[in-house]
Amino acid sequence: MKIILLLILAFIIGSIPFGVIIARIKGVDLKRVGSGNIGATNVLRTMGKGSAVATLLGDVLKGSAAVAIGKYLSVGPVYEGLLGLSSILGHNVSIFLGFKGGKGVATGIGVLLIYSPRIAILTLIIWLVVVLITRYSSLGAIVSFGLLPANVFLFDRPKTELIIASMITLLILLRHRGNIKRLIQGTERKIGE
Repeated sequence: MKIILLLILAFIIGSIPFGVIIARIKGVDLKRVGSGNIGATNVLRTMGKGSAVATLLGDVLKGSAAVAIGKYLSVGPVYEGLLGLSSILGHNVSIFLGFKGGKGVATGIGVLLIYSPRIAILTLIIWLVVVLITRYSSLGAIVSFGLLPANVFLFDRPKTELIIASMITLLILLRHRGNIKRLIQGTERKIGE
């Protein structure tokens, strides 16, 4: 029963749409501008760096908070990972946005920062390198999270973390199907466009 309640709490925390909240404060309907996405990349395109950083931090913190609650309550690595997954799912299908939402990248990083800090840093480095070379935020997410299970296998090894990492990858890649299609077609927008 405790785990079910914690999973629901993690989902609710993940559902908090920081980008939408910040946009509303500034009088902007984030779903109607730019790409329509609720994440930091669209906030950057439509409202600038300050708002994007605030959105990014909020989205990272909700992933970290979900796993940190599990650690604090000593639920063990399996349930910590499931709490992290629940927060990513909450971001992706937010109860506050009619079960619509973002792509889970920043929240996924937040989960990894507590769940597997070394892998979080490696994932961030891969994302940054891909983005600096290509200027595609989506490609950075696809590559860095696509490599997540391999990185966990090579550098962390525990079977539990590999299963959780694979599920995170699946959640994030599914949310990037449109981006993958646009990248193939050459119509995906770069950062700054």
